[in-house]
Amino acid sequence: MAKDLTSRSKDYSKWYNELVVQADLADNSAVRGCMVIKPYGYAIWERIQADLDRRFKETGHVNAYFPLFIPKSYFSKEASHVEGFAKECAVVTHYRLKNDPNGKGIVVDEDAKLEEELIVRPTSETIIWDTYRGWIQSYRDLPLLINQWANVVRWEMRTRLFLRTTEFLWQEGHTAHATQEEAIAEAEQMLHVYGDFVESMMGIPVLRGKKSPNERFAGALETYCIEALMQDGKALQAGTSHFLGQNFAKAFDVKYQSKEGKMEYVWATSWGVSTRLMGALIMTHSDDNGLVLPPKLAPDQVVIVPIYRGEEDLEAITAVVDPLLKSLRAKGIRVKYDSRDTYKPGWKFNEYELKGVPVRLAIGMRDIEKGVIEVARRDTLTKETVPMTGLDSYVATLLDTIQENLFAKASANRENNTWRVDTWEEFEKALNKGGFVFAHWDGTPETEEKIKEISKATIRCIPLNNPLEEGVCILTGKPSSQRVVFARAY
Repeated sequence: MAKDLTSRSKDYSKWYNELVVQADLADNSAVRGCMVIKPYGYAIWERIQADLDRRFKETGHVNAYFPLFIPKSYFSKEASHVEGFAKECAVVTHYRLKNDPNGKGIVVDEDAKLEEELIVRPTSETIIWDTYRGWIQSYRDLPLLINQWANVVRWEMRTRLFLRTTEFLWQEGHTAHATQEEAIAEAEQMLHVYGDFVESMMGIPVLRGKKSPNERFAGALETYCIEALMQDGKALQAGTSHFLGQNFAKAFDVKYQSKEGKMEYVWATSWGVSTRLMGALIMTHSDDNGLVLPPKLAPDQVVIVPIYRGEEDLEAITAVVDPLLKSLRAKGIRVKYDSRDTYKPGWKFNEYELKGVPVRLAIGMRDIEKGVIEVARRDTLTKETVPMTGLDSYVATLLDTIQENLFAKASANRENNTWRVDTWEEFEKALNKGGFVFAHWDGTPETEEKIKEISKATIRCIPLNNPLEEGVCILTGKPSSQRVVFARAY
């Protein structure tokens, strides 16, 4: 397999787009702005989904599914919510097509106009809270901890595979609680579920924090987020968790009878991550040779490539590899034996390097005679020869080492691209270098918007447990009590 990737230093955006396609992760669809997730890409998403789903269930959540279509009138019930999503909504107005009597092909049947237009789900707060009204009657029904795995549609003008597409896959949690304190604790808990997942499974360090009022989710009183730093110095929002207060409960009249017999509005949260995580995974670890996948998420953690001249050699190698496959799988390692005779070993090496398989084992007749095997690491592109005896334990340890190394490398990149500045000049210089910029801001939405307009940088988060520190705003010179994190972002 010949690789033809643009280098990251030459054109990072082009490198990313080429890698997604060449590594068989996804393709652009015939539908503008939509993508086809290919089997290899979907296998990675399945591993992300499975681990997150386990974590959700361990924290008491259960899965359900709600309709793709939402009555248009529901959006008008929560003013800030509709304002936040109005420009991205796809609207269904008719339910039937017909042949044009004038021979112009298929046209909309104007006799099949919907009595009420339907919104194709951009997020599900409205349809879910309308449903919860019938599910919640008493304090005994709380907390209600629901998650759904679904697709959503947001009509994007500029799209990029995984990072921003018109339709994408995600999960969205929607919970109801008896008290404000319980709801806030839920939103914070799910923030840490996301943060722990991204760091431990994806090998990506994240900042945990709150969004500024300008950057909050439409309809939320507080938005918590995890922010990751990509290799090109841009930030990527990897997950959000929202404290919704009682806004949606009041909009949809969701009340419960308390232990004291009073009718009270419930308190709400919502939280979600999407296939955007795939983009974060690619841009954090991969290199000019292709994908670099953390072992915990790689569909194949190990691939074994036989080096042989004829069928007799292949049979002899396979006889040695078969027990090795069993011993590796017994340790829970996902391993593939590529004995295809349609491709030469060099072609296979390039393929698995491009697809980011963490460990490649190569074995030939001479290796069998010597009782050794060649082990190649994708993260460091290094090779070594090791004994066949105890190989299963060696590989298991090596996979853990690779996982740790990827996290350490990403952490070092973030550390080396994190800046503390005190003046506008320093701020602009830091932004041009790329990375997270800790700077003072006077706390006003107007100043935040002005900084964004001038610099194209946004406040990514106000870190949790942010230390108070007297200073002055980098733009206005007004007093500031803490630094916040700015960056240019995807």
